[in-house]
Amino acid sequence: MSSSSAASLLLRQYRDLTDPEKGLRAFHIELEGDNIFTWNIGIAVLNKDSAYYGGYFRSQMKFPQDFPFSPPKFQFTPAIYHPNIYRDGKLCISILHQPGDPTSDEPESETWSPAQSVESVLISILSLLEDPNPSSPANVDASLDYRKNPDTYKKKIAEE
Repeated sequence: MSSSSAASLLLRQYRDLTDPEKGLRAFHIELEGDNIFTWNIGIAVLNKDSAYYGGYFRSQMKFPQDFPFSPPKFQFTPAIYHPNIYRDGKLCISILHQPGDPTSDEPESETWSPAQSVESVLISILSLLEDPNPSSPANVDASLDYRKNPDTYKKKIAEE
């Protein structure tokens, strides 16, 4: 797929996601300037059962020129205290990993596929944000607090 094809696909998905009738309530999406390959995304946690409930988190998603054949890159800006978020804000989530990644032992069925839409990626990210996966930590301290010291974990989240 050419970069113009990727741009057309992204523009279509961007329009759907920012349409008040079709879009996802938990997300506020804007382009970085007029660059269709870089999206600034605000994520509101609306699930009352989540430790992150009421939080609004800024992030950025960057799409490669060969999208959807390669996954986008995603990063919280700034980073947040979460078991699956590295200290630099990058997210550890299988849906954004290339299939066959030698550094990962994830089943290929859980990794990136060109059939994924930006919407499905955002829903997966929100789900992981609301309900962390401590068995695959990017932030070991947050994972330990989440599992062994839930009160400390919630306190650190509230301080951010």
